[in-house]
Amino acid sequence: MNEKDITPVVWVGDAREQVQSFPKAVRADIGAALYDVQLGEKPPKAKPFKGVASGVLEIVTRFETDTYRTVYAVKIGQRVYVLHAFQKKSPKGKKTASLDVEMITRRYKEALRMEKEYE
Repeated sequence: MNEKDITPVVWVGDAREQVQSFPKAVRADIGAALYDVQLGEKPPKAKPFKGVASGVLEIVTRFETDTYRTVYAVKIGQRVYVLHAFQKKSPKGKKTASLDVEMITRRYKEALRMEKEYE
């Protein structure tokens, strides 16, 4: 595999800054998972993120007592779009907070617009 086979990553909104604010072990885990995605593979910790669109997945990373999520889209053109990254704080168990879902939906639409600019 050479550099031309690696899919570029596009960070939407403040997703990159959010990941950079996570603990070092979490950042390393997310980085390794995103590299798998760039190589066309599905990381073991990735699962579909329901409610937005097909091809939107999330990487779930647990560290100490916290859970971190990184949501990305793979079916938009020839790039991987990282839509949102956050520390899970929902009081409703596994359910993602509605504000986070709304942000992911907005950023997915933004990624669609961004992809049209690349064409």
